[in-house]
Amino acid sequence: MKKIIYTAVAFAMTLSLSGCYDLDRVPADQLSSSQFFQNEEHAKEAMMAVYSNMQDEDVFGLQFAMDGLGGIAMGYDPQSYQPVQRGTYDVKNGRILNKWRGLYEGIARANNVLQNVDRSNMTDALKAQYKAEAKFMRALYYFTLTDFFGGVPVYDESVVVNEQYSNMKNPRETVEKVREFVLKDLAEAEAGLPENWDKANKGRATKYAAVALAGKVHLYNKEYQKAADCFAKVISSGQYALYDNYADLFKPGGDESSEMIFAIQNMGGVGTDHGMPMCFYMGSRESYGSCWNNVMVSPHFVDTYEYKDGRPFDWDDWFPGIKTDTKVKVATFRATMEKGKVKAYPAAKGKLLEMYAQRDPRMNATVLLPYTQYTGWYANAQEDCEFVIAPSIVSGNGYVRVNGNYEIYLWRKFVPEGNMGGAINNRAHTPINFPLIRYADVLLMMAECQNELGKQDQAVALINQVRARKSVDMPALNSGADYLKATTKDEVFARIKHERAVELAGEGLSFSDLKRWKLLETLNNRKEEDITGKYRYTRAVAARDYLWPIPANEIEKNDNLKQNPDW
Repeated sequence: MKKIIYTAVAFAMTLSLSGCYDLDRVPADQLSSSQFFQNEEHAKEAMMAVYSNMQDEDVFGLQFAMDGLGGIAMGYDPQSYQPVQRGTYDVKNGRILNKWRGLYEGIARANNVLQNVDRSNMTDALKAQYKAEAKFMRALYYFTLTDFFGGVPVYDESVVVNEQYSNMKNPRETVEKVREFVLKDLAEAEAGLPENWDKANKGRATKYAAVALAGKVHLYNKEYQKAADCFAKVISSGQYALYDNYADLFKPGGDESSEMIFAIQNMGGVGTDHGMPMCFYMGSRESYGSCWNNVMVSPHFVDTYEYKDGRPFDWDDWFPGIKTDTKVKVATFRATMEKGKVKAYPAAKGKLLEMYAQRDPRMNATVLLPYTQYTGWYANAQEDCEFVIAPSIVSGNGYVRVNGNYEIYLWRKFVPEGNMGGAINNRAHTPINFPLIRYADVLLMMAECQNELGKQDQAVALINQVRARKSVDMPALNSGADYLKATTKDEVFARIKHERAVELAGEGLSFSDLKRWKLLETLNNRKEEDITGKYRYTRAVAARDYLWPIPANEIEKNDNLKQNPDW
């Protein structure tokens, strides 16, 4: 499928529902819809163009950066959405505009398939399958629009863009109407999609991807029984399982495992760069291509990882006073450098490493921790690095260099080591598949449903499945110690909230989670600092942030669009 997607990129779809270019022009090196769709190969390339749109930075290409808005990550402009974190964005923000436009571009591409696939020379069964696939993708794009903007204009396959572009001024539908449209698409996708694909087409939408997404739509609308019914179908299908090795789940091999229900298919290598910029914006100057670490890990989040025995972590167990005294923080973490090399490690180095070793194993798999090892790539060669906390680190000396001299936690999850055996050729195209829905997510969403339906025991059993992954092996809730107790609805919800954060960190779901739980304001006035105590910025969150503004550019073009509250 990855090769097919790459080929499809050449099929430039001049079919956007938003944009400013001549829609009637057919370049000499491209085919118009009237010339295309002659056979299945054409239909497949058009369908792959629908998928490839997901990799646009402002569609899902920066999905990992959404954790900055959910409190798991912190960062700096522009790739970390810091203006949103700080409350300084407005109706003219370019990222907001591009999110809107990119999602509608995906819808236009899906509509293009639906409008034209019947003209292809292939069986009716194949045509129906392509229609189901296009409807799944259209549903995904519309659902994402509602998550960020609320009710939006709906354009289905009856709208031919190059004929009706100047008159496409639909008003916003209600969220309920868009949701109804999405669920109808997903029901038809479920009926028409296969349970799985052969190896060459692995990664394409499946029946159970449609069912899982429908469950998510219901969950976000607090329709817990309907959501649970969907998730139960996925769980009972026998198609999916937790991958044993959590760290390897986000590397080539694990990223194609049976845990992945629907993932963006990324690829790299000379001549086949077509991926997402996890390396570029989650890595460091020592990562392949020398990267920027725009999206870093917030110390507030790292401190939530439990001990291996399930106890809540507390810095005072190790370094009394460190939570409030910057001098203690600096003395604990910072090394002394001389001529580009470590002159003296902090006295606490060994104790820090011991502390990290006693925490939930997902922490070390997700976060690059101080004084741990990282395999970098510098001057076109492998560089074995130590993550030393110190100012003015110089590249090439065997230490991780953090852009901007931040003394902060970095990502290990999704960040390439070395040159990935030659698989990575461009820092902006990381060849690791990025999950949008995976089995652990479904188990935790099902747990949430069961908890809301008053079935706390069933919810806890689902949470415990995720905690019991072989490489994680965290103790089961309600297995003895008081700190593992979770019997009431509030106690179980607190566990779901924690488990979703540590299990799904870096996958960009925390922002949507906080919004649907009505907890976004809990981040208001939170100060983000380095682990050595240096102040970086203060978050500002208000009620208006539950919905992004309708971009001013779009309202200027369509005066039927009404703005969201408080914008």
